[in-house]
Amino acid sequence: MTRRNPLDSRLLCGALGVAGLFCVMEAAGRAGLIDPLAFPLVSTVLGRAVALVADGEFLSDVASTLGAWATGLLITVAIAVPAGFLLGTLPRVENALRPIVEFLRPIPSIALIPLALAVFSDRFDMKVTLVVYAATWPVLINTMYGLKDVDPLAKETLRSFGFGKPAVLWRVSLPSTAPFIATGIRLASAIALIVAISTELIGGGADGIGSYVLESAGGVNATEYVIAAAMWAGVIGMVTNSLFVLAERRLFRWHTARTEVV
Repeated sequence: MTRRNPLDSRLLCGALGVAGLFCVMEAAGRAGLIDPLAFPLVSTVLGRAVALVADGEFLSDVASTLGAWATGLLITVAIAVPAGFLLGTLPRVENALRPIVEFLRPIPSIALIPLALAVFSDRFDMKVTLVVYAATWPVLINTMYGLKDVDPLAKETLRSFGFGKPAVLWRVSLPSTAPFIATGIRLASAIALIVAISTELIGGGADGIGSYVLESAGGVNATEYVIAAAMWAGVIGMVTNSLFVLAERRLFRWHTARTEVV
């Protein structure tokens, strides 16, 4: 008997739910329950969204946003993972830096846009910096807590065979922490995309999805284009999250504590 993939079932249910919502909103709009001037018909918005696929300007903006997103995420991993191992393996360092981490972590990256505008003349560098700031925390915290979840018996067993701290870290701590790091990166990915688009929207700039939305807001059929662009931003977020979930499941199938959240 073929076992049904629960991920496929959730995707099907999610697609049916979205389709049902669109049908209800379309019917409400055509019945006059929703003012089409305030919120266009779903069919009109979907038509605009499809048309954007052939819009070179919009595709260039998407590429710019994804470039800042990917660059920021790569820098985040390069910084947050080693920092997480440092704080997670050296209690004195963690105790010294924990107050700083807890002070900086709640500060919204969006609140730093005015400061970033004054510091950075290049908008791309500004976007990447704010993405790194916002995305660092989930990767850092997940790395630290992943290290605390490592089986102490496994570490002691390796030490009893004469392995030093670097070998224990490489052979036991890193493999055990990897699923937590992957989850942190997946969460950071969504945050990075939100921050990149929000920075483009609030901080301005010549390119990016946020800049496209800002420019479209003052044009003809503004609402239709704004909602269509926002829909594509949501689709990009869903696709990237699904890819990270799929990678986690394939790479860490052995990990019993792996998350099942899509």
